[in-house]
Amino acid sequence: MALSGQIENLPPLPPVKSDSAELMDLLSDWLRALREFSVEAVVILGPDPFGRMDDRQVVATSPSSVADAARTLAQSADFGARWRNADAPLVAWQHIAKSDPQNAQAWRTQWMAHGFQTVVRVAFPLPAERAFECFMFSPRALHDRTEASALAWSALNIWPSVRRALVRLRSPLTPREVECLALAFEGLTARATASRLACSERTVNYHLGNAMAKLQADNKMAAIQRACWIGAL
Repeated sequence: MALSGQIENLPPLPPVKSDSAELMDLLSDWLRALREFSVEAVVILGPDPFGRMDDRQVVATSPSSVADAARTLAQSADFGARWRNADAPLVAWQHIAKSDPQNAQAWRTQWMAHGFQTVVRVAFPLPAERAFECFMFSPRALHDRTEASALAWSALNIWPSVRRALVRLRSPLTPREVECLALAFEGLTARATASRLACSERTVNYHLGNAMAKLQADNKMAAIQRACWIGAL
């Protein structure tokens, strides 16, 4: 299916609308649940589907007053370096206030200027060494690993709901296009997918072609990867 000409002329995906009422309500409720740990800010970073391997973008922040500090975090090399190759953990806990002021990276300086001392980061792995990352910031030091573990469990529990909200905001795909990509991800051919969905093989290829064009991918595997990177699969 020749799509390269169409793909080159497509505009980039629209930026994430992090001020979505649904998403902001979710994050606000989550922050209220984290008050016992004095968590006062949450940032979610995701891979840039059309960027370089290490490129990340801010997909959600709460409150909005930390948006600039969140962007600086996304642009930093910390955490976002090829974390699998570096054996970086899925959960990280740092007292950023203990950073050397002379050598602190810009994101730490900004977060400390907002009055935060501690960050707990939880990663949700995706294909090809990418991940969604959730950062929880507190203006006080955590007492022990038990508190950090409780924050990590909280992120794991809320993530399915947050991810669904993010997909509704970020994904340009229709439900049928997602279905066809998901079945291709399972290894089904267009013919087998057509049988599963009770439609024609031509219809399946039509939906796959549309998905590939929207995701600016010239083959199914690239489309599947980018669908994963926006959280649609």
